[in-house]
Amino acid sequence: MKNRTVKRVLALAVTAALAGSMVACGGGDGAQSEGSQEETASQEEAADGAQSEETADADSGSGESASGETYKIGVIQYMPHTALDASNEGFFAALDDLGISYEEDQQNAAGETSTCQTIAQNLASAGNDLIFAIATPAAQAMAGVTEDIPIVLTAVTDPADAGLVESNDAPGGNVTGTSDLTPVADQIALIKKIFPEAETVGMLYCSSEANSVFQINLAKEACDAEGLSYEDYTVSSSNEIQSVVESAVGKVDVLYSPTDNIIANNMATVSMIANENQLPVICGEEGMVDNGGLITYGIDYYELGYMAGEMAAKILTGESQPAEMPIEYLDASKCSLKVNADTAEALGLDAAELETLAQS
Repeated sequence: MKNRTVKRVLALAVTAALAGSMVACGGGDGAQSEGSQEETASQEEAADGAQSEETADADSGSGESASGETYKIGVIQYMPHTALDASNEGFFAALDDLGISYEEDQQNAAGETSTCQTIAQNLASAGNDLIFAIATPAAQAMAGVTEDIPIVLTAVTDPADAGLVESNDAPGGNVTGTSDLTPVADQIALIKKIFPEAETVGMLYCSSEANSVFQINLAKEACDAEGLSYEDYTVSSSNEIQSVVESAVGKVDVLYSPTDNIIANNMATVSMIANENQLPVICGEEGMVDNGGLITYGIDYYELGYMAGEMAAKILTGESQPAEMPIEYLDASKCSLKVNADTAEALGLDAAELETLAQS
């Protein structure tokens, strides 16, 4: 355990250095210069050296897997935000609990699709035993460059709809994982429960995210069932969020945003404008509520990542293979209601009363 923990800390330190060099390159394509790559190699060698030194000092438990093998795991995360970070943490917690020894290579695309492509190509040629892909754009980039390396995904709403598997029940290739399909209909139902006079819902999402479009279509069906009208408020990048949210003020009664990566990563901007204008935001997941949204009934992303880690362990140890592993979903019992009390107060609402109404 000691051996494995040290290796993870060092890997994360190297990742931080890589992230800095990617930002310095500019252009948003995530490409590294030759010098940067040499520096990265030196950093990785230093990390390996420190790891070997620590191993010599460790007690009899070496942290190796039951097979005695240490696996190389590449990680491609679309962007940093609360939900995706929690999935990442849960994945490795599962591997730790199952006694899997690993070296991880953490890569974050910072929300840039072109950077996803660069990272995917690098991970595919790095000799990894398995790739952990977090969010739809990351998974699509990775699946596009290898049909051989096992890919375990998470935070992808509908892998089949995203073209990542043949079907969610029978993936049929080198990709499997866990879906973050949220209880969209229940989230829309919250609107009528806590705002019975509401008539129009503003659908706030990134039009280029397949997972968001899928959820929005479900949300519109739910609105039809609840007798609510709706208007689309779409963005194509984070630069458009402020103006788009401002354009919704006075035109809709509430905003609804699904588990959209661009919106989730910029909830501070969304909530600042919405709350100042007394416009409640119903969210797709808890992290968005933590960052200023009003309420959600959503899933636990740490648990989602943990489930993906359990699947990865079976693949690494040869117990199963992606083609035969159906996409897994979080049980409804893992969903929970969350209200941001500060946001409720800013909107002139009582958090305790909202919880009572939501559970009615």
